Amino acid sequence: MHSVSPDTCGYWLISQGSNIYFPDGNLPFGRAQEFGLTERQALHIGKWDNEPLFVVQEESAEVREWTPLRALLCLPATKFYLLNRGVELNHFVKTHQFCGKCGHSMKMAKEEWAMQCQNAQCGYRAYPVICPSIIVAVRRGTEILLANHLRHATPDGRGGIYTTLAGFVEVGETFEQTVEREVFEETGIKVKNIRYFGSQPWAFPNSQMVGFLADYDSGEIVLQETEIHDAKWFRYDDEMPELPPEGTIALKLIKATLELCRLADK
Repeated sequence: MHSVSPDTCGYWLISQGSNIYFPDGNLPFGRAQEFGLTERQALHIGKWDNEPLFVVQEESAEVREWTPLRALLCLPATKFYLLNRGVELNHFVKTHQFCGKCGHSMKMAKEEWAMQCQNAQCGYRAYPVICPSIIVAVRRGTEILLANHLRHATPDGRGGIYTTLAGFVEVGETFEQTVEREVFEETGIKVKNIRYFGSQPWAFPNSQMVGFLADYDSGEIVLQETEIHDAKWFRYDDEMPELPPEGTIALKLIKATLELCRLADK
């Protein structure tokens, strides 16, 4: 990151955690001095509406009208992913102020996105940490498996978002093994025919969602009650429960699976 001069002009990504300063439905545009950003630390991370986009180093005490990043899923994917990049880089800088090898202070390297130890005898570099997480839609003939996680359940236990299953990849594990493990742990179901679908940056705070489709193999639903409130099979032509919002890979997986269910019913 570098110190911003008063006349530096472009779009400014100012964040606090996973919240974005997004006044009037867009990032602020103009010279740094207009937004009180002079001498703040910033990094050029791409272009926004064909103008330079700078992420400004996070200040925890900053008071602005914040917009949750999740609320911006409606943006075009390229823009949403740029916001993810900025939020994740700020998280990286905030959590790598000191060298994990020798304990000295670290600063952003000039030629790449990395934090470098300022101890000349060490010079260790740390790179942005990305935590891979699988997300999978499971199909059984003309049915899709959807789960209501505890974090989504309504207080009366009768509603809330039903979505796909997901979980973090563990050390020494392939993505496919994670799919098998997570589905079985959360629902008691065994799956087969696991195939890659797509991915999505997910800056909460530094995940990468890797999406898969899978077919039912065997088993009956047995809930992991520490995480799952409810899980059910839904026919593609049934009335669906509340689903994840547009823009999420979860909804894309669900729509793709419902189409496979429809084709299987011909």
